[in-house]
Amino acid sequence: QVQLVESGGGLVQAGGSLTLSCAASGRTFSRYYMGWFRQVSGKEPEFVAAISSGDGSSKYGDSVKGRFTISRDNAKDTVYLQMNTLKPEDTAVYFCAVRTALIYSVSPGSYDYWGQGTQVTVSS
Repeated sequence: QVQLVESGGGLVQAGGSLTLSCAASGRTFSRYYMGWFRQVSGKEPEFVAAISSGDGSSKYGDSVKGRFTISRDNAKDTVYLQMNTLKPEDTAVYFCAVRTALIYSVSPGSYDYWGQGTQVTVSS
């Protein structure tokens, strides 16, 4: 059974930092894109970042470029999201996801496995 388990969320003041982790189990995802999305209640999921398996190339949503960094450890089937200079508008539930394809996508519908989410709250 495939599982993605996020951790590292919490409450932080604006300008602070958090690092999210997502550990995958049940199969090996080292060949596939892993990504992060976030969702505010009542809104559609927003693409945050994705990282390829091979060269580790990454893509970011416009709202987080320059502040967030995605990385992965294929040996541990784990993806990370380092979030710096956090803003109140970054408050959301953050989900990690795996796309079992070799092509990058920002569409949440194109990701095949999802974690349960972790809450990030940024106070002003």
